[in-house]
Amino acid sequence: MRVDVFSIFPALVDGFCSESLLGKARENGLLDLRCHDLREHTTDVHRSVDDAPFGGGAGMVMRAEPIFASVEAAAPPRPLFLLSPGGRRFDQAMARELAATHETGGGFSLLCGRYEGVDHRVVEHLVDGEISIGDVVLSGGEVAACLVIEAVARLIPGAMGNDVSPVTESFGTSGLLEEPHYTRPADFRGWAVPEILRSGDHARIERWRLAQALHRTLRVRPDLIDARGGRSDQEERLLEEFPAVPYP
Repeated sequence: MRVDVFSIFPALVDGFCSESLLGKARENGLLDLRCHDLREHTTDVHRSVDDAPFGGGAGMVMRAEPIFASVEAAAPPRPLFLLSPGGRRFDQAMARELAATHETGGGFSLLCGRYEGVDHRVVEHLVDGEISIGDVVLSGGEVAACLVIEAVARLIPGAMGNDVSPVTESFGTSGLLEEPHYTRPADFRGWAVPEILRSGDHARIERWRLAQALHRTLRVRPDLIDARGGRSDQEERLLEEFPAVPYP
């Protein structure tokens, strides 16, 4: 999958995406990440990418010329998204949509804003949409770009060591948050791992895990339960059979 990123700080994105799972995906040819420096397409000695807004006001606005020139020179994969607080809220469903572009040998591209924003003609005539990572404002889109890239790249077949992980983790096919996890030692400072996880009864363990995922989701994200049409009779029985593990 090819992903192009346009930024005035391309090294921020390239550095983050060179580590851990993303770095391995790039090494293995699963992720073709290309980071473009918008300043390379400026025409003045100061390599200016911003200017004062028409009509006055605080801050500076990213100019249309270097953005258009950079995108046109790179001929990146489409869709091209501007990272913006006013965009579509990014979630796991959108990550799956973007990951699916690998099936056609395609990809997508991201434009990182800075300052007060970008010239609106970029929004009107260049990008295909906008993406928001939540109701927060950042100094630029680079951190948001890294978030989007990681969420999507880990869904590419072969990118993760365990292909079951994207299915069972939070926001996977069940629509629930993940259940709690434990590892050795079985007793740490007097806090013991639930006995059922050490029982060897794998069928009962799976029921316990589903029950805990239901308890956790009902506790902190009941909207996810509503979105999947509520709880089934089987799930109601699981909730009664297995009490929730403690949470703060």
